[in-house]
Amino acid sequence: MSWVNAVEVYYRLERDHGRRAADDVVSELRIALDLELPGSARMIETARLKARLPIALGDCFAIATAAAHHLPLLTGDPEILGRRDLPCEVEDLRDS
Repeated sequence: MSWVNAVEVYYRLERDHGRRAADDVVSELRIALDLELPGSARMIETARLKARLPIALGDCFAIATAAAHHLPLLTGDPEILGRRDLPCEVEDLRDS
């Protein structure tokens, strides 16, 4: 998971549930996942995705990160689900 996406998780949690909840969840993410700072190559790949796809920049970071690691992107985002033009597989979390 990219730190860019962890930041998205954090701000949404803080806004909706408070700082303590945001701190707790991001602490758990840091233990469970290898959060990575995107380097210049990943940022360029993200920009290329954003240039051709009508989806949010944060989603492009998630897609580029999953593709770079040859892993499926786990999401419930309808903006991503069902697309056939992504460089990674997508698994629908709504089915879980």
